[in-house]
Amino acid sequence: MRVVDIMEHARSRVARSVSSEMVLAYWHIGREIVGEVQRGAERADYGDRLLEALSEALTTHFGRGFSVSNIRYFRQFYLVYADRRPEIHHEPRGESFSSGTQGPLPHETGGVAAALLYAVDHARVPRGFSPGLSWTHYRLLTQVEHAAERLFYEIEADREGWSTAVLERNIHSRLFSRLLKSRDKDGVRELATSGLALRRPIDILRDPYVLDFLDLPDVPRLHEADLEAAIIEKLQLFLLELGKGFAFVGRQKRLEYEDEYFYVDLVFYNCILKCYLLIDLKLGKLTHQDVGQMDSYVRLFDDRYTTEGDNPTIGLILCAHKNEAVARYSVLHNNEQLFAARYLTYLPTVEELQQELQRERLLLEARSGVSK
Repeated sequence: MRVVDIMEHARSRVARSVSSEMVLAYWHIGREIVGEVQRGAERADYGDRLLEALSEALTTHFGRGFSVSNIRYFRQFYLVYADRRPEIHHEPRGESFSSGTQGPLPHETGGVAAALLYAVDHARVPRGFSPGLSWTHYRLLTQVEHAAERLFYEIEADREGWSTAVLERNIHSRLFSRLLKSRDKDGVRELATSGLALRRPIDILRDPYVLDFLDLPDVPRLHEADLEAAIIEKLQLFLLELGKGFAFVGRQKRLEYEDEYFYVDLVFYNCILKCYLLIDLKLGKLTHQDVGQMDSYVRLFDDRYTTEGDNPTIGLILCAHKNEAVARYSVLHNNEQLFAARYLTYLPTVEELQQELQRERLLLEARSGVSK
């Protein structure tokens, strides 16, 4: 009945409104705490005693939810977002944040790894908070150290309607850093201040792909069929890792050419770029044969299976190890439809990801003939 829909919609709006008001309330509480502590800064223990007293007072008046640890979260929330206006902005979902940030990027002033991880560290957006993000969302965001990375996650969580679980995983898997490596200065600035926009095939690529959710056994006799089966079993999580706009089409897609048959491990369709994505899974190191095979798959698929309105097919070789010589001296070089990326079966550490991004950046520079 429409009456039920009306009531459900109204309740949803009320819940969002309450959530937004609590975000603003916690920001204001944080501001009061910071201001009061600064006024009593000459007493070293003043801040702790203030938090304890405030916790007791709020708990007495409002009940649970105001422990000293939570009060500290309010303070941290304000310190991170002190430049925001204490209001809820109602920008239509899908529009990007704007930024007046100028000045050199870390690309120009620091090392490669620092540039990739810290990106536009001056990113600041003097605006309010999102009506689509809860206090739990913002608590997670305050754990992100660098402003540009934090803003990226805020934009994408708002635009894509990420749950707190999805936001937490994307932060922990360092999605922002993994998306940076193939972008130039302008691309980095856009990613950090406007979120991820899909315009070209390379925009869908992240490297490495983090497949920790597959829970693959650490055994020497693991086969590619095992990897494929694990992906199908956890397909929803794999789609999340692939990125926005993907739909699953099939596995072991048979491609026929004259009297020969070829099989593509996984086929997806990206509804934003309007193109198919073919994925070939490789447990070992990338080879020239793998690249040539995927090149043939893409050409054959475009010839036989795409229809009017489809853009050229993308081929992705997902491998355990990338051979830099193959990536540099094969048809992968400067090809806008063929890609190779590593997959990791565990969440990488910051140090591991820095090394990975450094290696990829050097490879990109070598491909373009840039010497450092």
